[in-house]
Amino acid sequence: MKSNLYKSLLGTVIGASMLSLNSCTDLSETIYSELASEKYEFTDKDAAAMFAPVYSSLRSLYWGWNGYADVMDETSDLWTTPLRIGVGWGDLYIAMHEHNFHSQIDHLWTEWQYAYEGINACNKLLADKAVQEAETSVAQLRAYRALYYYILFDLFRNIPLDTTYDHPTGWQPEQAKPQEVWDFLITELNDIKDKCGDEVRMGEINNYAVHMILAKMYLNHNAWFNDHSDDSYYQKCIDELNQVLAGPFALAPNYSDNFKEDISTSPEIIFGIPFEYLYAGGNYYANKWMNEAGRATWGFTGWATGGSAALPQFLETYDPDDTRFTDCWIEGEQKDMNGNTIYVDGKPLNYTREIRSTDNPGCYPMEGARLVKYEIKTGDWGTSYDDVPFFRLADAMMMKAECLLRLGGYNGETEEDAARLVTQVRARAFKDNPEKATRTVAQLKGGSVYKYGHRENTAKQDEPDNWVTTEEGGADIILGGLLDDLAWEFVAEHHRRQDLIRFRMTNGQNVFNGKSWFCKDRKEDVNDNHCDIFPIHKTFLEGNLKLKQNPGYGG
Repeated sequence: MKSNLYKSLLGTVIGASMLSLNSCTDLSETIYSELASEKYEFTDKDAAAMFAPVYSSLRSLYWGWNGYADVMDETSDLWTTPLRIGVGWGDLYIAMHEHNFHSQIDHLWTEWQYAYEGINACNKLLADKAVQEAETSVAQLRAYRALYYYILFDLFRNIPLDTTYDHPTGWQPEQAKPQEVWDFLITELNDIKDKCGDEVRMGEINNYAVHMILAKMYLNHNAWFNDHSDDSYYQKCIDELNQVLAGPFALAPNYSDNFKEDISTSPEIIFGIPFEYLYAGGNYYANKWMNEAGRATWGFTGWATGGSAALPQFLETYDPDDTRFTDCWIEGEQKDMNGNTIYVDGKPLNYTREIRSTDNPGCYPMEGARLVKYEIKTGDWGTSYDDVPFFRLADAMMMKAECLLRLGGYNGETEEDAARLVTQVRARAFKDNPEKATRTVAQLKGGSVYKYGHRENTAKQDEPDNWVTTEEGGADIILGGLLDDLAWEFVAEHHRRQDLIRFRMTNGQNVFNGKSWFCKDRKEDVNDNHCDIFPIHKTFLEGNLKLKQNPGYGG
């Protein structure tokens, strides 16, 4: 069972309209308005008890339906949610996979909605004079607000920037220029990075988490602004990461330790989002990935419709001795908890690696390997209450390795140190074959082993195969070997979209736009990078006429 601390961090947000940023969960009737008097000395503990809307908005952003967990991988080269013939799914997921982004994709509502709910909750608390007396809590609120803005900036770039709570009637926010948001975030994070405390507790932002947000900002700066002329941001990234690497963290003994229902004891977690039975469920991967009959493997009773599937092109990149494959994926004939074969309509349940198409004709129910990375529990649990490892040590190590490789070394450390960091992360996945854990500088700086290209079978089950394929390969990807390692380590952890945008090919195009996979095709125009950010959802455009749609998209 999870600790009582989790319960103190979990709460629910009252639904609120976000057509303007003026709405927020109302805390005016809490007892804390009475505590802020001459008779009571307000403490950080009291302030923390008011943080429920701040925490719960992040949970909703991450694991609300069509949330951040999905959007960062659904658009990537790792997995997809196709039309399931005879079942459903598809629709907006197909648009996400094929990069046909538009302003009515529900994912884009979820991130914007809950990010600004969280920002508003932070702004309201920061405006409370009693809260202002609690220095650590103020710093943590500012850090949470910065985290929300970091996510919004990455996804949409052209976003409203508001740091106050009280506004006149009818007020609506205007979009800030990207540079303005960047400058705000860097200044804000630098001001609070040593004021949030060093104690690592689930759900609470600490100094190390602030260093991680700053490091992410610096790591992605050149890709975000499409200007690769200044490598000093990679130096700044390393400086922040060194503060994290000097902290109390260690790689967990087992890869799977970071994806249990309760990860609070993992020494690797820098910042985790807690989920809890009865208090705050959310993770629906077991429900979304498993065939209904496949629930018998774990004995979980929640809904399951078998929507998502791993891309075969990605699965083929794994070394056969890499234990992260079996930590993350299942394929082939499935057994129940007693070892008996599971049958569906008289046939064994068999998850085939190969899949057909997003929607022409789509995929049949048994096609595609399924994700089991997050702990699946019996009963009605599934993965619903699994915590989220938002920042973990392996991420910090791989980020530093990337920067050292991009810089050719920094501050006395070399590319060989980068290779050693990657090797350390890989070691636990090759315990029985330690020699395979080693990655060399040449391997990391070489091309990707991913066989990029369109790969689609448009035939139905009763028809001869009709493959539509192209061959692009990955040899032209700069640091392609490292990009592969990032996929093996961080699949289904909200990383891949950002990585694909950051890594480039020898023609200057990023991998996100420049490569095809499954039914997603590359952009022929090497200068077309409008898909690096998403369109703003139609709901928010209609609710605030001051907002302008992002370039390259309609209304």
